[in-house]
Amino acid sequence: MTPEEVGARLVALLGPAEATVSVSGGQAYARATVDVPPTDWRRAVSAARDDAELACDFFDWLSAVDELADGFDVLTHLWSTRHRHGLLLRTRVPRAAPRVDSVVGVYPGAAWHERETHEMFGIGFVGHGELRPLLLPPEFEGHPLRKEFVLASRVAKPWPGAKEPGESEAGGGRRPVRPPGVPAPGEWGTTPTPAGAGGVGEGPRGGTPARPARERPARPAPGGRAPRTPRTAGTGDDPPAAREPGAPAGGGPATRAGSADDGPATDQKGRP
Repeated sequence: MTPEEVGARLVALLGPAEATVSVSGGQAYARATVDVPPTDWRRAVSAARDDAELACDFFDWLSAVDELADGFDVLTHLWSTRHRHGLLLRTRVPRAAPRVDSVVGVYPGAAWHERETHEMFGIGFVGHGELRPLLLPPEFEGHPLRKEFVLASRVAKPWPGAKEPGESEAGGGRRPVRPPGVPAPGEWGTTPTPAGAGGVGEGPRGGTPARPARERPARPAPGGRAPRTPRTAGTGDDPPAAREPGAPAGGGPATRAGSADDGPATDQKGRP
């Protein structure tokens, strides 16, 4: 069955009920959406399950939408495992006294969803019997998913995204996140000035460099350096030019050439 046929079939089963049919989504995700009065809510859910052509034997989910002054929309999505089609049922309850019949007797799996919807939106489900706290502590006051509920975190710190009615005027867009160690624009090097911007040259503000460059000594031209003096083994006290020809590199009293003050020169074995 097409989504239009599914919706028309349910409206025919409800008889004189004031139900309207539409299609939500598109292509493979298109679903028949049927709006029914709160008094026919449980009867519509039972008809979708028990009718052989609809055969919505699988309960998918149930929740609500805050429509502010118009009240709350209670929605449930059902699925037929036999015919492979879905059905979205919707009803609207007043904000002053949001109450609707429970469908736990039709789909036992709806018990958890009705408890959550009651806790988050404050909607009563008549006949449920166990609407005790599910996600919040018993001492919690208010219903967090109502649009007039003010989150404590937004009071302590302005929300960085788009502002909502009643929120602080502070805030704005999120700051860009940079990888660790990457400096922000204007903190490293110079930034070219776009064409037509104020100022001339480079820099984040018309020619002013972001950080002054350090001056390095100029390199000497090739061939302009003084030749290095090679170091030799030994004590290295005397340069190579000051040693006598034929003297050993290590130097020393027994191996150094004799002088006029030391007497006749001797070799390494002490022979003249």
